[in-house]
Amino acid sequence: MKRLTGASAGGKAGVNGGDEPPETQTIVGLTTHEEVYRRLREQILYGGIKPGSAVTLRGLADELSVSPMPVREAVRRLIAERALLLQDNRRVMVAPMTRETFEQILFARRALEPELAARALAKLTKSDIAAIEAVDRSIDTAMRAGDTEGYMRANYQFHFAIYRKSEAWTLVALVESIWLQFGPFMRMAYGRIGTSTIEDHHEFAISAMKKGSAADLRKAIDADIGQGMGFIGEAVLSRAG
Repeated sequence: MKRLTGASAGGKAGVNGGDEPPETQTIVGLTTHEEVYRRLREQILYGGIKPGSAVTLRGLADELSVSPMPVREAVRRLIAERALLLQDNRRVMVAPMTRETFEQILFARRALEPELAARALAKLTKSDIAAIEAVDRSIDTAMRAGDTEGYMRANYQFHFAIYRKSEAWTLVALVESIWLQFGPFMRMAYGRIGTSTIEDHHEFAISAMKKGSAADLRKAIDADIGQGMGFIGEAVLSRAG
């Protein structure tokens, strides 16, 4: 994880000339239900729905210019993924981050993500690594612009460009679900990050991939997770007391 040089929330433009990462682009032929699910999922993943802020299904439907039915189905799926919490008044909100939840997420990330990276290593080609390195440069671009959302999108793309090469789809799906649970809080943390220099674990990961060192890659990913989750702990848990 890199450190932002600004606290701007940024716009919705991506980090590669305004393009969104492939996994967030609209796919021709998607059903309305699937399209709505993906759009809501992105909002949660990149902090578009703020923690503690409740929204109505009707409000989400109006925002997305769709009927309530696909929104209801998408919300049902996101509740099952523990990304949203249904309230008694038919409103939904991002599930709160408790200390217990934080500890479980940190444990799960450290157990799964270094393992996925190590499994991916033998399948990563030179062109794959070059593409991942390009994503890392786009993170730097977002940092310089203070584009928090662009930064979050590119950070997600960096990690999952590695993890998906493992082809361990059950584990990848688990990690994607975990990212939905802490994504909104990452945005809160990034807004509080200053400009002091910190270690760039992405660069360490790239170096490990180029050397073909699974041990070093595991260490780099684990260190990056610890650093990023540490920012969330400072921004969220310390405030909660």
